[in-house]
Amino acid sequence: MLIPFIKNFGNPVVAICGNEQSYLATHADYFINTTVAKEACPNNLAPTTSTTAQLVMGDALAVCLLSMKGFSAEDFARFHPGGALGKRLYLRVGDLSKQNESPKVSRTAGIKEIIYEISSKRLGATAVIDDTGMLMGIVTDGDIRRMLEKHDNTSGLTAKDILTPSPKTIDEQELAVEALELIRNHNISQVVVTNNGKYSGFVHLHDLVREGLI
Repeated sequence: MLIPFIKNFGNPVVAICGNEQSYLATHADYFINTTVAKEACPNNLAPTTSTTAQLVMGDALAVCLLSMKGFSAEDFARFHPGGALGKRLYLRVGDLSKQNESPKVSRTAGIKEIIYEISSKRLGATAVIDDTGMLMGIVTDGDIRRMLEKHDNTSGLTAKDILTPSPKTIDEQELAVEALELIRNHNISQVVVTNNGKYSGFVHLHDLVREGLI
């Protein structure tokens, strides 16, 4: 019933099948033969080799059409926005960092304030910024542990004494996959996000996992 229904609307029919004498093959406008000599099933019954042949032919046609139509990565993102592949092509760092808190302290912040900021914002780190909002560095929970190992008395220490200068940063307009590469290449858990050079927030490894980019 399906073939006449499709043809009534003037649609050309392309058949991809292995039986040249089948109704589908004989009534199609175009016939692509995927006949196989034998199924991989030991009993030559279960569709195995034949289903693989169908898949191969479908992929081959799809790739040829992509090339002929000049279908770009941007087109893929526009027509396939919901999946992980689409997200790799359109999801930006700022889309993720804006969902997080933006922990920050001044360079004169004491240890207690730093620990509270890291713990309350739940990102494992806090940015250290100057009076203009420019990034001076970050303090991670690892920095806190190393500081406690080195100093018996921490009462006089401030953020500028324990920060990590020049942390890995990424602009909020960059693609999220670029942040993923930065995290992987440097074996870190989070990246500082900036906007025109000023501190904007963090993107964490967990954000990328949640979006299915890993």
